[in-house]
Amino acid sequence: MRPAEGPGPPQASCTVDLDAIRENVAALRSRAGAAEVMAVVKADGYGHGLVPAAGAALDGGARSLGVSVLAEAFALRAAGVTVPVFAWLAAPGADFRRAIAENVDVAAYSVDQLAEISAAAAASGAPAAVHLKVDTGMWRGGATRDGWPGLVAAAHRAERDGLVEVAGVWSHLACADEPGHPGTARQLAAFAEAVEVARRAGLRPRQCHIANSAATLTLPESRFDLVRPGLAIYGLNPLDPDHDVPGLRLRPAMTLAARVAQTKRAPAGVGVSYGHRYTTTRPTTLAVVPLGYADGVPRAASERGRVLLSGRTYPVAGRVCMDQFMIDVNDAAVARGDAVVLYGPGDRGEPTALDWAHAAGTIAYEIVTRVGPRVPRIYLGERTRG
Repeated sequence: MRPAEGPGPPQASCTVDLDAIRENVAALRSRAGAAEVMAVVKADGYGHGLVPAAGAALDGGARSLGVSVLAEAFALRAAGVTVPVFAWLAAPGADFRRAIAENVDVAAYSVDQLAEISAAAAASGAPAAVHLKVDTGMWRGGATRDGWPGLVAAAHRAERDGLVEVAGVWSHLACADEPGHPGTARQLAAFAEAVEVARRAGLRPRQCHIANSAATLTLPESRFDLVRPGLAIYGLNPLDPDHDVPGLRLRPAMTLAARVAQTKRAPAGVGVSYGHRYTTTRPTTLAVVPLGYADGVPRAASERGRVLLSGRTYPVAGRVCMDQFMIDVNDAAVARGDAVVLYGPGDRGEPTALDWAHAAGTIAYEIVTRVGPRVPRIYLGERTRG
């Protein structure tokens, strides 16, 4: 639960444009060909809000939703979302019985995990919808090439016994955001081989899927029956700018902003923030911005991240603190309560999430998903679902 601030505008806010999400999904849908779109809304919709993001994505043409953990799937069901939901990461002891009862598809990475899912199905009296995961070369979750035939055989037995329905075969690409990387072609070949092994064993999965955002945009051969875009539905392109997709227009949906909490004049030669890594070089005005690393502002972007204030951009002055950071505005006429934009679509000259990612030495995924729960989300655009 987010803490209430009381009357008046919030001192910081995360504004989410639902129309942008809707339009981004529609653009991805047009790129997917015959494949269905599963919108990935894990991690609280990449920080944009699980249920609102899901509703906008479905309005944009997604046919199903993907999440990481079962708690996210259950939250969608509790909000009244009835479309297919796939949850793919579960440790031993996960509540597969509830997943079956709430019609949530689950993943099986190994024979042991499939046995746990099957036991839950036996106790429930209903089969579990399972997507078998094969590790095609990322060396993360899923059965290895040597272990794959055993998982397929176990799934065939469980299906014959009425305990599971093999709804899908899936994998994940490691280097799709680097067009031309030789590992991607190897993974696609390994995936096609794994699908053929499953079919020769008698399985008939409805959905074979491996494509993430980058593959959806650049690799038609990766789309199979379904694609799983995540970052791109929030308007952030996973590809390097040198590999832009002609004609593609994605609009960032998130804007992170705050209001100046205080301004003060400082003389030349004073240290600012922890460690005094930044020192004023002249008499200047310092402005305090009430957002910090507890709110998702990366400390690694200290003195490199930039903000928009009164039509100009300024870098962070000194280290980002837990709850606030400072900017040096020289002699600009800045007052308490003035709007500061950390990042947004870039329409007004403000930095983007990608700019902050570069400043922090990370990726845009991390910037948007780290916005903390005490920053209220404000939604723009019509909310027709969720």
